[in-house]
Amino acid sequence: MNAVANLSSRVRQKVLTTGDGILVAVSGGPDSVALLHVLHELRSDLELHLEVAHMQHGIRGEDSRNDAKFVADLAGRLGLTLHLKEIDLPELRSRAGKGNIEAIAREQRYRFFSEIASARKLNKIATAHTQDDQAETVLMWLLRGAGRKGLGGMRPAQGLHSSGNGSDRSCAIVRPFLDISKAEILEYLGQRQLDYCIDVTNRDTKLLRNWIRLDLLPQLRERIDERVGARLAVQADMFRDEQAVLDQVAHAALEKCRRGDGLDRVLLLQQPVALQRMMLRCWIEGSRGNLRGIDFAHIEALRSLADTGPAQGRLAIPGGWELRREYDLLSLTKGSRQLQVICYLYPVKLWEPLSVPEAGVGFHFERLSLPVAAQPMSSMEAFLDADGLAEPLIVRNFRNGDRFEPLGMAGHKKVKDLFIDRKVALSERVRLPMLIAGDQVLWIPGHGRSRIGLVTPASRAIVRIKVVPLGT
Repeated sequence: MNAVANLSSRVRQKVLTTGDGILVAVSGGPDSVALLHVLHELRSDLELHLEVAHMQHGIRGEDSRNDAKFVADLAGRLGLTLHLKEIDLPELRSRAGKGNIEAIAREQRYRFFSEIASARKLNKIATAHTQDDQAETVLMWLLRGAGRKGLGGMRPAQGLHSSGNGSDRSCAIVRPFLDISKAEILEYLGQRQLDYCIDVTNRDTKLLRNWIRLDLLPQLRERIDERVGARLAVQADMFRDEQAVLDQVAHAALEKCRRGDGLDRVLLLQQPVALQRMMLRCWIEGSRGNLRGIDFAHIEALRSLADTGPAQGRLAIPGGWELRREYDLLSLTKGSRQLQVICYLYPVKLWEPLSVPEAGVGFHFERLSLPVAAQPMSSMEAFLDADGLAEPLIVRNFRNGDRFEPLGMAGHKKVKDLFIDRKVALSERVRLPMLIAGDQVLWIPGHGRSRIGLVTPASRAIVRIKVVPLGT
């Protein structure tokens, strides 16, 4: 089978579906030119709708403009709609103040492709990454110390959420050439006598990917054999398949550790270390929507906080997020790292219900007939001698320095020490209501009560207080 028929046949079996609307990313280089021609050859048989996108980065001056003109002429000859955008990448890099220029260019390209795909209602974006590109990617991530997910390289197809023209839609990035070598593509172009552009910046070995392509891989092929690139690409396939299974295991373990929106620290640390790392990555990705900027050091810092960190500690992670440990609960939050200060105080009128929206509860008061034989049904209920309550009677939240006389103990105890003993999180402490009589803490619903106001055989007026969630 000649190169032309071989390429068309292999692409057809990969990531294409009859009726696809495809935005083809064309730089003008050999790979993207070959991809556009192959897809154009398959257009009738598969009822494909093709459009072309080209981004001019503003780096190479006249060469960039010539590339854009080449792509425009090519799209015109094939009768395809062209979408062209020009950016000043050096200026964008300067404004960003940080970041790899290749990463910034990639982000700009995919944002442009996403906007066009959404606006034109195209369901796929096709890029011309080859088997050689995959091998370079695997080596690049290996040298950077990536884990299994990074060593899986690029996927043949992956979802991309796009928005444009006021509507949201999902499309997929597809890479039909991912198991096709550069040599096969050049053979195809030669047989078809197709022209293409050469980007001289691809020869700059100061860039890691170019050094891998031009120096490292040729030495590996010479030292091992010509199939080293293909084997690296196959290895990436293996890593991706295995990672998919491990992700399922991690998600299942993660669900067992959930406590509301947070994680149970103890259950997390009971898992093998490797599974802890995967669970944390799954958790962060689910909360943030991505793992950009999260590397091994961040995950290890999170594990350290969960394991040996302070009982109420915090750790910032990229993207303005923060991991909080509150005793045995781990939570992820976005925004300010300052705990919101809440102060509230409500006068109590006996026998009238009281709502405390800051705590999400209501106080209900009931006069009981004597004698009272019943006992409180739970820690959210208390019986008090109404005649023994000093004025004013209020409900408020915790203040530094608060003390009370715990039932069953001699002397006073700091409320803060009670919270520490009972592992009450800082975020909960600032909301918890306390019943105060005069300057004495009588009762902290759910956590403790004072011996002041105890019901005795001599009590003449008994009040039962119940604290219930608002709305019940």
